[in-house]
Amino acid sequence: MTGRVWLITGCSAGFGRELAEAALAAGDRVMATARRPETLADLVEAGGDRVRAARLDVTDAASIDAAVAETLSAFGRIDVVVNNAGYGSVGAVEEIDMADLRALMEVMFFGAVAVTKAVLPHLRRQGSGTIVQMSSMGGQLSMPGFGAYCAAKFALEGLSEALAAEVAPFGVRVLIVEPGVFRTEFGGHRMHRSEPIDAYEMSAGATRAFVDRMDGTQPGDPAKAAQAILQVVDHADPPLRLALGDDAVDAIRAHHESLRADLDQWEKLSRATSL
Repeated sequence: MTGRVWLITGCSAGFGRELAEAALAAGDRVMATARRPETLADLVEAGGDRVRAARLDVTDAASIDAAVAETLSAFGRIDVVVNNAGYGSVGAVEEIDMADLRALMEVMFFGAVAVTKAVLPHLRRQGSGTIVQMSSMGGQLSMPGFGAYCAAKFALEGLSEALAAEVAPFGVRVLIVEPGVFRTEFGGHRMHRSEPIDAYEMSAGATRAFVDRMDGTQPGDPAKAAQAILQVVDHADPPLRLALGDDAVDAIRAHHESLRADLDQWEKLSRATSL
């Protein structure tokens, strides 16, 4: 068998499923994972010998190690790792229950780090590989009601930027993907909602209302996103960050311009603090 070997988390739906299907269509091999691997039966049936399914819960170290070992046993190597598993969260900072925030970080940040650490020794030894971190435009900017979600993505991007420099000498690459609003299940049952406080109706409440009505109407096409990711993974000189969608490009650019304006306006005072 030829082609790259992908290990993808969160393949039951959304970007994970689309990436698995796109990789198989490209002639690659895929270890598709989910907390409930029975949800992947149709993918396995369609993919034949080029796809396997495994249980992988990113909060369970034993299941991570088992999935990595199963991938190596089945295919002999790992070329692309996609940290996709996760869910959304909406609620003002004061509305967030601390237990819910910690649970979110366990999946969205610590889980992605655990999977990354589990595959790195293998990628280093083979001298090649790509780690795809599924972030969000919320990995660079935040807004009322998305503080918890964006905090997890900010953390993942900060770690991944350092990681990219650390693993480059070994021939391993890191790609941070920053989608905007896509037609996945992000606004549906994969969205945690904090108990609202009336005082935040005009700020976080507006975001909550947007989330409640957006599912199924998002402008982004996840199949096109998967094709874009494959194109960048194939590129000889890929970027560290890849924005996906008109909204992501526009929002990230506007945020960068705002940061630049603040830096320019307060540069004199900022520099005055140096010796």
